[in-house]
Amino acid sequence: MFNKKKQPPIRSLIAEGSQIDGNLSFSDGLRIDGTVVGNISAKADQASILVISEAGRVTGAIAADHIILNGMVRGPVHARVMLELQPKARIEGDVHYTALEMHEGAIIDGVLRPCIEGVDKPALKLAANNS
Repeated sequence: MFNKKKQPPIRSLIAEGSQIDGNLSFSDGLRIDGTVVGNISAKADQASILVISEAGRVTGAIAADHIILNGMVRGPVHARVMLELQPKARIEGDVHYTALEMHEGAIIDGVLRPCIEGVDKPALKLAANNS
C-alpha cells in the first residue's frame, strides 16, 4: 500500500448519527461512520485514506488515494491508488481504480473503469474466503 510508505493517519471522523450536507475536502485520513450528502475529495498532492464503515453512507462522488469501503456509496468512486471493497460494501455508480481488492459479498452497480497511466493492466486481487 502506498509503495511501502507509511499509511497517513486518520485525523477526522464523521460519527454515526451525524450528517454532513455539502462537499467535503480532507487531507491525510478520514473515517465516515455517519452520512454525507455531497462530494468527498482528498487533496491530490499528498497520500490519503478514506474509510467508510458499515454504518457509513455517502451520496455523491468520492475521491482519495486509498479507499476502504464497507458501507454504501451512491455516486462515482475514484481510487487513485487502491480500492478495498469489504463484504458489506455497496456502490451505485462507476468505479475508477488503479488496484482493486473485492471481498465476497461486496456489490457494485456500475461500470469498473481502470485508471491506466503507462501501465498495461491494473492490478486485481481476489480476496479469498477463509471460512
